[in-house]
Amino acid sequence: QVRPAESGGGSVQAGGSLRLSCAASEYTYSYICMGWFYQAPGKEREGVAGIHTGRGFTYYADSVKGRFTISQDNTKNTLYLQMNSLKPDDTGMYYCAPVSSPSGYCGTLRTFPQWADWGQGTQVTVSS
Repeated sequence: QVRPAESGGGSVQAGGSLRLSCAASEYTYSYICMGWFYQAPGKEREGVAGIHTGRGFTYYADSVKGRFTISQDNTKNTLYLQMNSLKPDDTGMYYCAPVSSPSGYCGTLRTFPQWADWGQGTQVTVSS
């Protein structure tokens, strides 16, 4: 299987916007839930947004709620993350991956413990 390919990151000033994209394989996109994960320097990776790929329900971490929007084009196995009102604390690497989904609930914002097919990610840098 091919690892996801994230793109769209960059350097912006606080208050700016970016739109991230993730092109996933058909195998990866076969999971019920997909999401975006973020890793700040020196910290563990954490989920920021998830989407039910079949029904379109979306879920967000409190830290990004109201600022980020997750969306998809499931005909292209592609995930998006629109990031508005960016803050310096949003700085880090962003990855997409399947989200653990007990009973179809995507709000865990955690991937599967055995998931190892992380892409290279895309770097987001927000300056104050």
